[in-house]
Amino acid sequence: MLEDRTTAVSAGPWPAAYPKGYAVVDVETTGLARDDRIVSAAVYRLDARGEVEDHWYTTVNPERDPGPVWIHGLTSDVLSDSPLFGDIAEEFANRLADRVLVAHNAVFDWSMIAREYARAKRTAPVRQRLCTIALSKELGLPLPNYKLETLAAHYGVVQQRAHHALDDARVLAEAFRPSLHAAARGGVRLPLLECRPLTEWSDSPAAPRIGRQPSYGGGGWRPSRKRPPCPYPNPGRYEPGKPLKQGMRVAFSGDTSVERELLEDRAVEAGLHIATSLSRLTSLLVTNDPDSGTSKTAKAKQFGTPVVDEAAFGQLLQDVAPASEG
Repeated sequence: MLEDRTTAVSAGPWPAAYPKGYAVVDVETTGLARDDRIVSAAVYRLDARGEVEDHWYTTVNPERDPGPVWIHGLTSDVLSDSPLFGDIAEEFANRLADRVLVAHNAVFDWSMIAREYARAKRTAPVRQRLCTIALSKELGLPLPNYKLETLAAHYGVVQQRAHHALDDARVLAEAFRPSLHAAARGGVRLPLLECRPLTEWSDSPAAPRIGRQPSYGGGGWRPSRKRPPCPYPNPGRYEPGKPLKQGMRVAFSGDTSVERELLEDRAVEAGLHIATSLSRLTSLLVTNDPDSGTSKTAKAKQFGTPVVDEAAFGQLLQDVAPASEG
């Protein structure tokens, strides 16, 4: 089915400005925070028109707890005999070299890869990235949300092992190809962003910088965007152990590993309300440093507002309950 959708474009002229090759990447990690590690990585190398050239996969010993095993399925026992990142860095680099890195939520995959290379005192050979979420928006695809499984379903791609790096990379490669051809057919400029490698690394967590987010992708801090009102009523506070519900008011405080704007976009798409300040009506505070002493963390303690870190919030976003559920 995918071949049928792209045959006409494959036979015709191709935009000269488009990249000459792509590396479709997926990494599974111990979490979402700055000091989390990669536990597996996969790369599908594609030619200029999105056709698969080859693929590669490896598990990686993170030298720490593997994190959400229930998501990626990689236990400490499985990872104990895996190579360290430094051992696979050269092979990984060979797969990325001279290609545009393609990923679903590319800023996250790039940030994790850049940090691992910085720890290994090396530089990832990536100069540009392309996020398939951004490309889907550029194409105006009629998607109810921007989850990978939704994009895959749109193109009839069947997922076999969700959150397995190799299968996620395969699914994304198969979904990226028709998106790339649709962009070429419509003369769409690809949403390419510059990748700025980290040149040094400290194992000590960075001190919180209030009001400013780290910029692994080259952006700086920016004022909050105005968003449309949340269409759902506030169901109250988040209860630990239960899912988030649409309409809950979520506030953020401190540095995040994933760009703050992207985290907020994901929350809005899930039906949550982004609160710019914290009050008694706030359902949840997301912070990687609850003891930072910011006004939001202080008010959260005063009001008894539930607090979770970025990794836990990312997991909660995968299963937000509809507003209609009791």
